[in-house]
Amino acid sequence: MLALNHLGSGKVREIYEVDDDRLLIVASDRISAYDVVMTEEIPDKGKVLTGVSNHWFELLDTAHHLLSTDPAAVPGITADQADYLRGRMMLVRRCEVIPMECVIRGYLYGSSWREYRDGGGPTTEHLPGGLQMADKLPEPIFTPATKAESGHDENLTEAEAREFVGNDLYEELRARSLAIYQAGADYAAERGIILADTKFEFGWSEGEIILIDEVLTPDSSRYWPADAWTPGKTIPSFDKQPLRDWLEKQPWDKTPPPPTLPDEVVKSTRDRYAEAYERITGESFADYLGPA
Repeated sequence: MLALNHLGSGKVREIYEVDDDRLLIVASDRISAYDVVMTEEIPDKGKVLTGVSNHWFELLDTAHHLLSTDPAAVPGITADQADYLRGRMMLVRRCEVIPMECVIRGYLYGSSWREYRDGGGPTTEHLPGGLQMADKLPEPIFTPATKAESGHDENLTEAEAREFVGNDLYEELRARSLAIYQAGADYAAERGIILADTKFEFGWSEGEIILIDEVLTPDSSRYWPADAWTPGKTIPSFDKQPLRDWLEKQPWDKTPPPPTLPDEVVKSTRDRYAEAYERITGESFADYLGPA
């Protein structure tokens, strides 16, 4: 535990108060599936998420919350704590979080596909008929959701979202989210990757809307190898796919406690995340980790 005020724990992250203006976000190696946190951790997963986020924060032309990734910038930590934080921490601007997940979908997949297949709903209200699973949409769509403290977020219709945050803020968040998604999708396409969908979070800082939390990571986004994309088929993702595939074969009702993960599932999931880092950033994950 750090000698800082611990504000809270998410499924993956720990949040600490540094001072009135700054927070420390630390990505652990925890992993969840179906809203249940597994008992076993995935080595280096937190570093993948942080490294990918940092890569995008440097590339994207948008205001954001990241101030530093250097443990030396965090007051009152020991050398051992600095070693742990290196590669998995973000020192960020404190802000007022806008409590709406800004989801962008470029392809019809996952829960949105199931909703569409079953007759439609909030995430598919503006889509034409006749689409199949994994189809590329005529244009990316903005499908916001309420940000839940625990459990599943709740998808909003366009009318509900406009009422929730107001028309002006809705239009601002929609425009920013679509622009960031398109920049990310174009960048990924150059590297043989499809950015199928993603979600963003924003907050207010000194009267300015800024991008916060993680951005375009394998946990917040669905990345596909472009050469594996076939409409109508299941597409492998650069994320926790090996874990999900294994869990689907287990006699588990998707409530705690989760089943014990075999070593080979832990390793294959870790390798999948490391591959995601390298495919997205174009850099060696071993180099990011630094000396052992």
